[in-house]
Amino acid sequence: MLDNLIEKSVLILREAKDKLNNLAVLWSGGKDSTVMLALCREAFFNRVPFPVIHIDNGIDFPETYAFRDELAKKWGLKVLTAKSIIKKDKISGVSCCGANKTEALKELIKKEKFDGLIMGIRRDEHGIRAKERIFSPRDKKWKWDYKNQPLEIWGHHSVDEEADHHRIHPILHWREIDVWQYIYENDVPINPLYFSRDGERFRSLGCTKCTVAIKSEAKTIPAILKELGNTRLSERMGRAQDKEARAVMERLRALGYM
Repeated sequence: MLDNLIEKSVLILREAKDKLNNLAVLWSGGKDSTVMLALCREAFFNRVPFPVIHIDNGIDFPETYAFRDELAKKWGLKVLTAKSIIKKDKISGVSCCGANKTEALKELIKKEKFDGLIMGIRRDEHGIRAKERIFSPRDKKWKWDYKNQPLEIWGHHSVDEEADHHRIHPILHWREIDVWQYIYENDVPINPLYFSRDGERFRSLGCTKCTVAIKSEAKTIPAILKELGNTRLSERMGRAQDKEARAVMERLRALGYM
């Protein structure tokens, strides 16, 4: 099962490199985007051949900054930092990780002239993300028309020549438990915040302002896999609720949010 997921993701990454001219990878320091980097290394002979973008609002966890710098050095990553401001946005009411991060990303993409952005989102994370395509065009105003998307039939992914850029989602078909199984089987370095400390751990990571820990005793990856097999709780339950509401997330993503 996992081998099939990996094979599809690797093919998507290679197809993206073939079809687009100037790609970058979005990396938050979280598990999904780190797995995305590991898959890039599988697809391109043990290296990440694209710049890696970290959107930084200045209040990520210290562990996230340390993990970013350590892995960048270990894997030889070219990290570009997009500085995001702390300002309450009008859509979500969140000041740290809402529309402000989109604006920071927009400036960097315009500056570097990227035409493709590889992202580690999954359909099972959130209802609005379930509507995404693997190759997802954004128009000149960065809007995503989720009601009128390109067809993806029998593995065919089309590129919109009129788009400002495309979002590429190579692990869209994965589940949370698949991500952890891949990390376990491939010994992928991971942010230590995912492991239990004093009876709590983080299941989904944002910044210090909008992320809270969950009750957990899982201190190892096998323990996390066992925990996931027994839970019915949402993965993003520890994120800012006003941003995670379906209608709010839909509006944010339609305007370019990750």
